[in-house]
Amino acid sequence: MQSAKKMEFKSELKQILNLITHSLYSHKEVLLRELISNASDAIDKMRFDSVNNESLLENNKEWKIKIIPDAEKNTLTISDNGIGMSQQTIIENLGTIAKSGTREFLDQLKKADAASRPELIGQFGVGFYSAFMVADSVTVISRVAGSANEGVKWISDGQGEYTVESVEKTTRGTDIILHLKSEEKEFTEQWKIRSLVKQFSDFIEHPVVMDVEKEDDKKKKTTEEETLNSRKALWLRSKNEVTKEEYNQFYQQVSNDFSEPARVLHYNGEGVIEFKVLLFIPAKKPYDMMFGETKVGPKLYIRRVLIMDHCEQLLPTYLRFVKGVVDCADLPLNVSREMLQQNPLLEKIKTNLVKSVLKNLEEMMNTSYHEYVSFYKEFGTFLKEGLNHDWANREQIMKLLLFESLKTEEKKFVSLQQYADKMDSEQKDIYYLTGENRDVLVHTPYLEVFKSKQ
Repeated sequence: MQSAKKMEFKSELKQILNLITHSLYSHKEVLLRELISNASDAIDKMRFDSVNNESLLENNKEWKIKIIPDAEKNTLTISDNGIGMSQQTIIENLGTIAKSGTREFLDQLKKADAASRPELIGQFGVGFYSAFMVADSVTVISRVAGSANEGVKWISDGQGEYTVESVEKTTRGTDIILHLKSEEKEFTEQWKIRSLVKQFSDFIEHPVVMDVEKEDDKKKKTTEEETLNSRKALWLRSKNEVTKEEYNQFYQQVSNDFSEPARVLHYNGEGVIEFKVLLFIPAKKPYDMMFGETKVGPKLYIRRVLIMDHCEQLLPTYLRFVKGVVDCADLPLNVSREMLQQNPLLEKIKTNLVKSVLKNLEEMMNTSYHEYVSFYKEFGTFLKEGLNHDWANREQIMKLLLFESLKTEEKKFVSLQQYADKMDSEQKDIYYLTGENRDVLVHTPYLEVFKSKQ
């Protein structure tokens, strides 16, 4: 086996670790959510890869995420039987943040108030490092599926350095062992773990389990593995079975936005193709839409197996603010990205989704105008993109646009239809100006000609 090799974190990661460790102390609970989410992603990747290579399963497809609290050692372990990581992957994933927007993340984390800092953690893909909020050191032991028994061990105290070495590991997947600080013993308490899993990870598809001691009628004690989360995918349930709180929690999981969504679209698509839809229209622009490149499209599942995190074929770019899940049973599990680009079924689903999103926006505009104005201030520029890119829905998009006018008060809006309804019978044309803000436009000389004719 290879001896341990000491390495340094990249400089910006050092700063992030310092901020996470010292600035987020009052929001420690997010760590379990982030680590369980990472474990779930690893299992999804394993399931997808095993469709074309069943040998990767190693006769173990009882998917689960196991939480192991140890009060005596003061450790908390999160273990999965997912895809696992090689030594190179573990260095790339845990030694640096290979993601655009790192500098912006640092700036926002420094500026953000205490209440908004936890959401920044998930939005910028640094959830793993939240472990250092409660741990003096973290050990990661991982083995890639199908790679004999050779794994890799990664150890760090989060102070700037880490070590990696080869170790023997008989099972695939990843074990993350938190060596808890002395004052964080509550994270070994079963009630605490149950509470956090229920709060943050109840809708994770894979079972989150923990060994618990139970006593029968004869006072005999036995240890049983208990599943802590409900597991049932929210989009598979009927609308009348789902509470507003459950929708909000699920939205936060898929969007990394910790406010409530403006609208929930939950329905079954039926006809030539059957699919299930759970989409969310946000009320506010999440941080990850303001920094870095925004990914387009909802998660695509096929019979509850995650195929793509962001399926660009399901929504046009101008609707990139829409988040959620589409599950289609009619697609083959072994579908490739290339096949998805040419699949006519996806085009039918896309047509349905766009129609549904635009219809919901129109309903919001007609029934909750003030709410729609607030939404439009956040996302109006995206809708304007649709005029140039989505000719099939151009008329529908046009109805959703709002404008300021000389006939409206400052910061008040009017739709094109509302403006046209109030036009004098003599007015045959609508003239417009574009600029940085209203103040610049109302003082432009171009307006003088029109004002003189009033």
